[in-house]
Parts: sequence; C-alpha cells; structure tokens
Amino acid sequence: MLPFAALPLSLLLGIVQPGSCATAGSESANPVDKSSFNLFNPTPDELLREMASDRPDKTEGPFTVDAGHVQLEMDLVNYTHDRDTSAGGDTRVSSYSVAPLNLRLGILHNLDLQFIVETWNKVTTEDRLNHATLHQSGFGDITPRFKFNLWGNDGGKTALAIMPFVKIPSNQDHLGNKSVEGGLIIPLAVDLPAGWGMGLMTQLNVVRDTEGGGNHPEFVHSVTLSHDIAGPLAGYAEFFSSVSDEAGSPWVGTVDLGLTYGLTANLQLDAGVNIGVTRSADDINPFIGLTFRY
Repeated sequence: MLPFAALPLSLLLGIVQPGSCATAGSESANPVDKSSFNLFNPTPDELLREMASDRPDKTEGPFTVDAGHVQLEMDLVNYTHDRDTSAGGDTRVSSYSVAPLNLRLGILHNLDLQFIVETWNKVTTEDRLNHATLHQSGFGDITPRFKFNLWGNDGGKTALAIMPFVKIPSNQDHLGNKSVEGGLIIPLAVDLPAGWGMGLMTQLNVVRDTEGGGNHPEFVHSVTLSHDIAGPLAGYAEFFSSVSDEAGSPWVGTVDLGLTYGLTANLQLDAGVNIGVTRSADDINPFIGLTFRY
C-alpha cells in the first residue's frame, strides 16, 4: 500500500477551503490591479512580482510569469545513473542532458505559455551479463503547456493553479515512445510558520501503454518544503511519487534535495540531487541550472 502515492486530489485541495481565496486576496502584498496587462501591454518593472521558478524541484509552482515578460529555466548539465539487478540481470543506464529548458512567456496577468524542450540527450545502456552496450543520442521531445493561476499570484497565504500540457514526440534515435501524450498538473503553494514554504502537486498523465496500442493513466504526487538559509541562499527537501495504472508497473519514489541562490532579482542559480528510494527509480540524478527573467 502506498499512502502518499494514492493521495486523492480532494485531500490535496482540502488543505485550502473556498473561503481562503478571499483571505488570500485581502492579504495581497501588491493590491494593484494588474488585470489590464497582457503580452502586448507588459507589466511595468516596478509592478513585477518576485521571480518564482518551476525549478529546481519537481514540484511545479502555481505562480505565473508577469504579462509581457519571458522567463528561461534550464539545466546547464543533468546526469542520471541507474543500476538494475532485478530478475537476475545487471543493467546500467547512464544519461546526460545538456541545456534542457523551459521557456515561459507571460500572456495575461494570470496566464503563461510554456515550452519544455529536451535539447540534447545521450543515453548509454550496458547489459553487463551479455556484454552488450547500446548508445543513443539526439534531440528529445517538446512539451507545450499553459499555467493558469486561480488565486494567490501576487500575495496571500496560499496559491493554486492548473496546468494542462501535451507532449509532442519530436525525439531522435528512439529516445522516446513516438506517441502524443498529455495530462493536467495542479500545483498548490502554502506559507507555513517560521519562514517555511510548502509546495504540493498532484498530476494526471495519460500515456501510451508499454505493450500494445492503448493508453493508461499515471498519477504523480509530490510535496516539497523550503526555507531561506542565509541571505539569497535557500534550500529545499522533496518527496516525489509516481504510480502507473498499467498492469505490472512499479512505484517510482525519490527524495530530492537542493539549493537556490539569487544573484539578482532576475537571475537565480541552483543545484540539487534526486535520489531513488524505490527499485524502479533512477539511483541518483545530480544537476545544476539557472533561471533568468527579462
């Protein structure tokens, strides 16, 4: 039984009652009405909200990019290693990603458009028992998505958004399943006492079956806790869980740790490591990256 993996959406959303929307709005740190700003009428610099990135943790945030502004979020280098010795085998997979990015464009004061681009990947799969090695490299998939903030974009104790997305199979060298897939992400942010912040995410993916031509759902949940450490340096700890409805699919769970460092109001560096805590998860995934807004 996987208690967190089976968390229903109603429990996640139950943390905030409908009445808290009004409370969050009344406590806004920026009472200026920004609804008139859009892609062609950008939000003035003096009214920009504090930059909020959807990285480096896996838990998406509910905050959008201000209208008329662009935000680039990317890994500089990302490495993943996994060793699988189940069923008497011994397979090692190492993968490198260079500059995968999320390009975000503010459309309205509470809506942004995003393009996740897997720019270049290299995967080496080594079957140590059969002395066989497979090398794959090339461009990955592209995932467009929207983020629509429901409340809390510019202040309040909670914030909530919805994020529909679709994956376009643009990969090379069999680095993906060549299938169009999609889903919906619902991220929630909650301010906690003593300067702590909590992020919660529930996600439904509709993906292609491993065998056959059908589709099945995947359920993703995550929770992250963050806190400032010293000056512009902050840290986070996260638990991530993914469960597939496909028969025989294992549960994927990771514990993720990382740091962020704000160089300016529009530039943030980050580094972290994702550690697999279930056999089906990748063993270790370190990375460094940045977020830049203009």
